[in-house]
Amino acid sequence: MTLILSNDDIEKVLTMQDCIDVLDEAYVELDEGNGVSRTRSDSFTRTLRPDALYSLKSMDGIVPKLGVGAVRINSDIVTWPTDGGKTRRVKVPSAPNKRYVGLVLLFSSETGEPLAIFPDGVMQRIRVGAANGLGARYLARKDAQHVGLLGSGWQAGAQLMAVTAVRDITTIRCFSPNPKNRESFADEMSATLGIKVTPVASPEEAIKGADIAMCATNTLEPVFFEKYIEPGMHISSIKRPEVETAVIKRADIVVLHSNDGKPIHVIAKGIDVSEAKEDKGWGIASEIDFKTLPTLPQLCNGRIAGRTSPDQVTCFLNNIGLGYQFAAAGSVVYRKAKAAGLGTELPTDWFTEDVHP
Repeated sequence: MTLILSNDDIEKVLTMQDCIDVLDEAYVELDEGNGVSRTRSDSFTRTLRPDALYSLKSMDGIVPKLGVGAVRINSDIVTWPTDGGKTRRVKVPSAPNKRYVGLVLLFSSETGEPLAIFPDGVMQRIRVGAANGLGARYLARKDAQHVGLLGSGWQAGAQLMAVTAVRDITTIRCFSPNPKNRESFADEMSATLGIKVTPVASPEEAIKGADIAMCATNTLEPVFFEKYIEPGMHISSIKRPEVETAVIKRADIVVLHSNDGKPIHVIAKGIDVSEAKEDKGWGIASEIDFKTLPTLPQLCNGRIAGRTSPDQVTCFLNNIGLGYQFAAAGSVVYRKAKAAGLGTELPTDWFTEDVHP
């Protein structure tokens, strides 16, 4: 039988600590060359909306130790509005009933059969947070207590859940351009974490005195600058363009999620994709040779050293997502959901065939 799960099901069984721990284990196998992860690909065509494009995105990975492979697919209507002088990437919920489309297909790497099918929303949030949590586990000072956060959206909450899972955080200050958003976010996360989250009126106020500076935005342009850096700080970013190039050059230790500099872009003729421009999105920090920088799997495997001095400035760039994460996290979800009796089982024969493909 193939298990069909909902985001609610996944939220019940996949904790941030679960995801951090399974990624820590799985990344060792990836670094050793036994696990594999394919570079994300984004294909773009026009839509009937003049301000939007259609994007079909996919990524996949196999974790042999856990006996699974996964494909993550997104079918998106994407816009790039400007807000506060910054260009942002915004998905539009255009499917029936104003919904988004993102699916994960989890397979057995022993039999090839589809084990589970589920939406990607909750898992993708947690796996992004978990990767940055791993970065903080290995790179932030052991005595780090104060967090400064830029961003107050869906991903920002997971970043705080992750950092509080790996360090004993006592204070959190949060800035985002919309006062109402940052205030409601601060109230929500204070209740969730049991730690006071204070909304502040400027990025400088959020970052000053922070042991860990976190970025969690959908910007295509830098929001964290070299002038914000303080000795001993750990800088954490969920996407490549958030951090000014000078920050990468200034940090004593820079660790990437992957050496892939950007996704594979397949773009229909005559289309202008904002995030693919030379000076925005994936074009930011183009002078940095991403192929030469160490990666999080190498850090987890002990092939490179993490922080060695309390005064070092460290930086983790979650520069690109991996399909591998969905396989690793998916293994946890599948096992725990089966044990809890969650989801709906459908005949696996519906998804397999007796005709040679």
